[in-house]
Amino acid sequence: MAEETEHDPRAADQHGHEAGRRDDARDDGERRDRRGSQDGGGRDDGGRENGGQDSDNKDNGNHGRKRGKKPLIILGIVALVLVVGGVVWWFLTRNQVSTDDAYTEGNAVTIAPKVGGYVVQLSVDDNTRVKKGDLLLRIDPRDYVAARDQALAQRALAAAQLNQARTQLALARVQYPAQLSQARAQEKSAQANLANAQASYRRQRSVDPRATSQQNVDAATAQQRTALAEVANAQAQVQAADVVQQQVDQAQALVRAREAQLQAADAQVEQAELNLSYTEVHAPSDGWVTRRNVNVGSLLQAGATVFALVPPTVWVTANFKETQLDRMRPGNAVDIDVDAYPRLKLHGHVDSIQLGTGSRFSAFPAENATGNFVKIVQRVPVKIVIDSGMDPDLPLPLGLSVVPTVVLQ
Repeated sequence: MAEETEHDPRAADQHGHEAGRRDDARDDGERRDRRGSQDGGGRDDGGRENGGQDSDNKDNGNHGRKRGKKPLIILGIVALVLVVGGVVWWFLTRNQVSTDDAYTEGNAVTIAPKVGGYVVQLSVDDNTRVKKGDLLLRIDPRDYVAARDQALAQRALAAAQLNQARTQLALARVQYPAQLSQARAQEKSAQANLANAQASYRRQRSVDPRATSQQNVDAATAQQRTALAEVANAQAQVQAADVVQQQVDQAQALVRAREAQLQAADAQVEQAELNLSYTEVHAPSDGWVTRRNVNVGSLLQAGATVFALVPPTVWVTANFKETQLDRMRPGNAVDIDVDAYPRLKLHGHVDSIQLGTGSRFSAFPAENATGNFVKIVQRVPVKIVIDSGMDPDLPLPLGLSVVPTVVLQ
């Protein structure tokens, strides 16, 4: 009985819990029914509202589809215009090649004095425009004036010595033949005196000793000996005077030496005058003074660069790709655009094509026979001469970037 009493409370508790769950489920069902009725009424009202909105959305969709076609049409027209423009541009430029790897070039003349000294006058400044023959600078000329005066004095001395030698030559041509003639005449006189003395000596020896004296014999003998000595002396004088031609030749050689000395003195005078003229540095051509590095008072050395002169003659060096040279020939017309002056339009022609790529004449040419090879498109310098379009008020400095367009044949 005790076991039954203890079992009943637990069963009662389980039965109570199940009844509670059934009551909760019933309440939930009622709440869902009430909510469904309310939702049904709302759906009816919303259905009518949604029906009106659907009709409006259909009208708006039709209008949207109509508006969506216009951008497509415009886009198609633009695409067609671009295609036509591209075709026209290709047709017009199919015979043209251009490059932006191009620059202006020209002759930059280095100006350097040929003599040294202090600068006493500077007639130009940076970027000054000069004409051919204009004075650029003057070096102190006093040392060179003194050197010229000394050379002039040396020339005067050489000229005087030449005149003296010529006078001596004229005298030699007269004096030495006369001396020879005099020597020969003296020889003949001595021969005559000798013949007379010999005759007197023979007479003294041929007469009777009693008819003459020993003194007369001795006098005749002495006279004969004296005559013999005079003959020998005269013969020696003739031999000495017989070198007339050699003496004249010697005088002529002295004249030639003096003439050479005078020529050397003339050359020294000319060199001195040249050095004096070199103290004034003049412009060798028209152009602009650039890279000036001299001032008044600067001590210059012969051959030292003082500035550069850029002549107005300018051309264009364009580095075209090797694939652009197939139809390019000297004489092809070229239109040139200058980056610095967008409004300046230059016209020229192809002057020549360099026989070698730029890399071939570089400081370190490529050695394609060693290592791995990677083919690179080479560029070839092309010289373009400017024919027209230059503006005197717009000088073209060297090194400006340009864009040449070559019209191929």
